[in-house]
Amino acid sequence: MLDRRGFIASGGVLALTRGEAAAATAAEAATKDSPAATSDATAGPLYALTPSEAEFLVAVVDAFIPADDLSPSGSDCGVVAFIDQQLAGAYGAGARLYQDGPFQPDNGQLGFGSQSPLTPLAFIRLGIAELDAWVVAQRGAQVSQLPMPALEALLLEVEGGKVALPRIDARAFLAALLQLSMEGFFSDPIYGGNRGKASWRMIGYPGLPATYAKAIKEHRGRRYIAEPRSIADFL
Repeated sequence: MLDRRGFIASGGVLALTRGEAAAATAAEAATKDSPAATSDATAGPLYALTPSEAEFLVAVVDAFIPADDLSPSGSDCGVVAFIDQQLAGAYGAGARLYQDGPFQPDNGQLGFGSQSPLTPLAFIRLGIAELDAWVVAQRGAQVSQLPMPALEALLLEVEGGKVALPRIDARAFLAALLQLSMEGFFSDPIYGGNRGKASWRMIGYPGLPATYAKAIKEHRGRRYIAEPRSIADFL
């Protein structure tokens, strides 16, 4: 399992952000036996997700991006709000996907694009329902009710291909959630995630290029430290 910096470097590769027990911080250790979904991230308006679906995502997102000395948790950074807004718009509706078929079975070949009749919203919604039902049957609790160690173990099982869901590929579902979580964590705050520009501050990204282009010559070869600015700062 990767630590927090490994999450940043992993790109689209399936990975969890908790380090090995020896590397866990005191803050992480304090949350080991508490429910995973303790954030108020579901208190705001929801545009596509139901409250229970949002609670599911809070738990998973906070397993991907736990609160630590680098930033608040993923849900506290607005990642769930970002996912909800994306699913409520053109992305969730599959506006740029060809969905008329025929759909080829997954044979391990690359280059065919999406082979599902489901829109991203329908895929995420079905994945939440099926994985939650699987966890209730196998563990006696919903995903949002699992303690963090149990949730991390579950996600590792999914990543390892050990969880079979009735209608969708569990690993593809987890990969989609990880991709959306990364996008929400690092995107411009105007889209609902990266609240307080937390991830930009963490990695030292100054925001829109137009705000620091003139400083390149002066700071060449030296670290450039500036208050990050988003699209909203120019409106």
